[in-house]
Order: sequence, then structure tokens, then C-alpha cells
Amino acid sequence: MKKYDVVIIGAGPAGIVTGITAKKQFPDKSMLIIKEDEKSLVPCGIPYVFHELESVSKNVMGPKGFIDLGGEVVTDPVVKVDVKEKQVKTKSGEVITFDKLVFATGSRVVIPDFIPGYDLKNVFYIRKNYDYIEKMVDEIKDKKNIVVVGGGFIGAEVAEQLAKNPGKKVSIVESETYCFSKTVSQDLSKLATEQLKNANVNVYTSTLVEKVIGKDGLVTAVQLNNKSKIEADAVIFSVGYMPNAELAKNAGLQLNKMGAIHVDNYGRATEKDIFAVGDCSQTLGFLTGRSDNIMLASTAAAEARILGYNIYGVTIKNSFTGTLGIFSTEINGLSMASVGLNEKNAVPANIKFVTAQFTACDRHPEGIKDSSKLTVKLYVSPSDGSILGAEVWGGKCAGEIINTIGLAIQKELTVYELISLQIGTHPLLTSAPTMPVFIKAAEAALYKIQSLSKQ
Repeated sequence: MKKYDVVIIGAGPAGIVTGITAKKQFPDKSMLIIKEDEKSLVPCGIPYVFHELESVSKNVMGPKGFIDLGGEVVTDPVVKVDVKEKQVKTKSGEVITFDKLVFATGSRVVIPDFIPGYDLKNVFYIRKNYDYIEKMVDEIKDKKNIVVVGGGFIGAEVAEQLAKNPGKKVSIVESETYCFSKTVSQDLSKLATEQLKNANVNVYTSTLVEKVIGKDGLVTAVQLNNKSKIEADAVIFSVGYMPNAELAKNAGLQLNKMGAIHVDNYGRATEKDIFAVGDCSQTLGFLTGRSDNIMLASTAAAEARILGYNIYGVTIKNSFTGTLGIFSTEINGLSMASVGLNEKNAVPANIKFVTAQFTACDRHPEGIKDSSKLTVKLYVSPSDGSILGAEVWGGKCAGEIINTIGLAIQKELTVYELISLQIGTHPLLTSAPTMPVFIKAAEAALYKIQSLSKQ
């Protein structure tokens, strides 16, 4: 029986970053990562193996940094955890004891088993599993008619990438009015849906899949709730993920209403010396403080850094007052990103806000060859000018602009402070110094607030 000071179950972004951070802070502690699969995928890179990356092998991540620091790694799925005896049992029958245990078990794909035909051959799911995705890519190469079910980020990205392959007819079916609508505002989701159409994807919105039709066990079509059919050689379901917390539940840990492991601000679970981080653990909304279901590798890595520093006692205060949720993607050349509040989540929470936006080129002058229009839309509190959320779309710098605004939200900056922000500019790198896009959007919001106060 082997014993380690720290055992981490899971080798995704949360597990690896926890391990690396903890090993750097506590080099004398023995640490072990236990993982299920020999090879691991970069979760956000999965859609791009269908065209951009050309190979699943180019989307691999692993715990090399942890090993280089002296950590150990074994591939042997954990089947049981005993939190009282501080033991884990693996599939091979090995029993490992620990002082501290971290659940970094991630999330698992939602299987819509209520839809007839969900289990036919050539019906696929976006599993975070190297062997499964590699086999899926190989089997889908010769398929001509592909239907993607689910128009969120991953489903839309997969559809866009597949449509870049010659000879494929790709359709996407989304139950909402527009794709991406669960994450971004209606205006932006409408724009993104049009970009999907421009990328040669047949888009069916406000539509449900009633059943998957097959013949001799093979998928042949998808029947929609309007009784029309889409011919299909393959169907890809991308309808969400859920916390992979069954192991923790069986160990007696408390889960929240969304099935995620209940933790405090430092990743500590309901049992002493037990922690959870990443998709398997709970998140709280930054603005509402309510249970949320944000599953992002970037969020998991931020949580993991905090846990790594504090696993042997709180040494660095956790400045997480809630999870913001910072999203970004690119569809058919349109970069788009969002953070925090928008109309979709503000109205149900009864949060008051004003919006303001500004558009300018992300290079100057406009004649610079790689310049693009960039729009920033801010959501601002009318009472004190604090920034509640934002959306950015246009050129590739949208991803970094949204991160800057995310920092402003976390540091509780107001539009009054943002308009005096000192920045650097350059013709080849940024918008003009006379019109920095997110500062001009803040200025527009300030004018709106001042107008309201005069009424």
C-alpha cells in the first residue's frame, strides 16, 4: 500500500494546475495524480481536430510539468474513495492512502437517452476522451451528411469546422431562437448565427430533434418536431456537460442542486482534507451569489491555482467572490466574447443596468491591412457606474479585450475610472488613441447614467 501527502484524481486542466502549483509551493510533499486515460485532450481544442488541427494528436495535453517537479502519475481509474480511512482504490485493485485528496474529475457529456435513436451507430458525442474522439474523427471522414444537435459554443464550433471540409453538408439544430443564446445577448447570438450560415452550415433554430431515424442499426436521418427530416450519415450530439461527481457522491461528499461537489472559497469539501476543483465542483455567480454551472478550462485553472497555494492552509486570500464566466470563440472569421451580465441573465435576477457600445477599427489608420471593426458593448450599473458585464465582437483582439474587461469587473472598476485608464497604442497593434473601443464604450455609458440622473 502506497501513501502520498497529496493525491489528485484527474489530469485535466484543474488537476494538472493544482498539482504543479502545489508541488512548487510544497516541494517536499509527495504528490500523485491518478488519471483514467493514457492520453488527454485539450478540452477547448476538440472542435478544431475536425479541420484546423488536422489531427487529434495535435490536441494533446499532459502532466509533464508536474512530473518534472517530482510529482508522480499513474493511469489507473479510481473506483472507490474512503474519506474516513483516507484511501482510494483503483480499477487494478491497488489501494493508495493520502493525507490530502483533490477531486479534479471534470465533467461528463450529457447523453439525451430520452430521444429515440440516441444509441444508433454513427451517433456521436463530444466526449473528452482521446481514443473516442480519434475514432470519431476517423469514422466521420467519409460521411457526407452530418447533423450537429446543439448550438452552444462547442456544437457551433464543431459544425463550422466540419463545414470547411469539401463535400460535406453540415446542419445544426438548436432549440433556442439563435445559436449561442444561452451565453450571449440576443443581438450577438443573432449575429453569430448569421456567421454560421455564411460558413455553409444549414441552421435550424427554434427546433427540436424528435428522434434519430435508423436502418439496420445505422443512422439515416433526423426527424424534427415539425415532422420534417434531415438526411444524415452521422449525428453529433452537443447538448451539454454535467459534473462528474459520482465518485465523490459515493464517498459521502455533499453535492449541490446541480450535482457538483459542494466546496467553500478555497476548494474545501464537506469532509476534512478533501478538496474539489474544476468542472466537478460548484461555482457561484459573481453577481448573484447563486449556484451556477460554468464549466471552463480557464475558470478551472484559476480555481486550481488558488487551491494549489492553499492546500496546506490558507496563505493567499481567495479574491474569487464568484465565478464570472469569460467566454470567447471565433465563427467564420468573427471573433466574439462575453463576460458577466447580459440581458439573458440580468432580467431573471432583477438586476438593473444600462448598456452602451462603441465600434471602431482595431488598428489605425483603417488602411492597415489586417484591421477589423471591433465593437464593445458594456453592461453598467446605473446607480454607481460599476461594470457588470460586456460583449466584444469583431477582430481577434476581442479575446484579450474581454479579459481586460473581466479584470475591471473583478477589481470593481467603474466607468468613471475606466475613462481615465492610461493605455499604450500603436498603429499595427491597437485602435487609435483617440478612440480606444472599450474606453469609448465606458464614456457612452457614463453619458447615459448622467442623463438618467437629470430626469
